[in-house]
Amino acid sequence: MPEMGPSTRALYVISIAAELAGVHPQTLRIYERKGLLDPSRTGGGARRYSDADIAQMQRILELTNAGVNLEGVRRVLALEAEVARLEAELAATRSDAADRVAETHRQYRRDLVPLRAEIVPLNIRRTPLRRQ
Repeated sequence: MPEMGPSTRALYVISIAAELAGVHPQTLRIYERKGLLDPSRTGGGARRYSDADIAQMQRILELTNAGVNLEGVRRVLALEAEVARLEAELAATRSDAADRVAETHRQYRRDLVPLRAEIVPLNIRRTPLRRQ
């Protein structure tokens, strides 16, 4: 099942997107110029924003409200995207390693049985060696 996250389907015109994000439409244009947002465009060139774009705007606002300037926001967003990519790569690598370990275990010989780890006295009659 795919991961549930914000939709990337572009639904909102700039005025609605700005209202949903709690900013002025001009702020969205500034974010776009700074490379923080990349909304879809209609055939006529009008911007269309998705739920994922709205979530991105809210993250930008969190960072700017915390005192981070727009260049800092751009860097933070890039680093967050890189961390998400690396986490996905690590999860895939771990899954692949687990699959390979399981495959190796399936290939073990089944006719080998582990010995019990106890000492069992051996009852052998000793006969003296004969010399010839």
